[in-house]
Parts: sequence; structure tokens; C-alpha cells
Amino acid sequence: MLKEGLSLMFVALLWGGTNPLIKKNSKEILNVKADSRILQFILELKYLATNVRYLIPMALNQLGSVLYFLTLKNVDLTLSVPVANSLTFVFTALSGWILGEQLPRKNAIFGILLILVGTVLCCIDKYVNKVD
Repeated sequence: MLKEGLSLMFVALLWGGTNPLIKKNSKEILNVKADSRILQFILELKYLATNVRYLIPMALNQLGSVLYFLTLKNVDLTLSVPVANSLTFVFTALSGWILGEQLPRKNAIFGILLILVGTVLCCIDKYVNKVD
């Protein structure tokens, strides 16, 4: 159970830690302009495929998705979904703040604390029910 819990936390770290980087490193796609929709799509695809600062965080994000998929075979869905998704939000807020985004407001920090408490309660509930 500990191994799966750590795997889910690592998934959340990969997802949440890379989300602000993906956002930051793909902002200049708005400067890509073309006359037709097809050419616009091709130029945007070329921009993303050749932007290493975008590709590395995206690859790490997708690695998190693969790890999540592999972890699902050993973890109950009612535990894996809330743990991975809620902690992803926490890691996204923290990594965004580290990268210079706006400091989370008091309500967001309170929400993060509630998420952490709820996640711990879900884990405790699943562990206690599994022991019985």
C-alpha cells in the first residue's frame, strides 16, 4: 500500500510540477499566425514539436500518466483518483508559485489544506477498511 501511495504522490508531483512549465513555455504559440486554419494548425504543431522547453515538461507529464496507468492495477479507483488529482492541484499551486506566478491567496491556501486533510482521511479510511 505504501508503494502505491508513493507512486500516486509521484504522479501528482509529475503532473502538478509540469503544468506551470507547460503553460509558461507554450505562451508564445499565440504569436503564431497564418492565413488559413490548416496552415495555422501546422504552424502551431511545428512550434510545439520544436520547442524543447515545452517538450521536456510535456514528456515528464506524460510519464506521470503512464505511471498512473501502471499504478491503477494495484490501487482502488476510489482512492487513486482523489489522491492523484487533489495532490496535483497542490503541486501545481506550489510549483507555479516557485516559478514566479502569483502567490496563492488565503482562500486558496485554506483550500489546499482542506485537500490535504481530505486526502489523508481518504487514505486512512481505505487503510482501516482493508485491515478489517
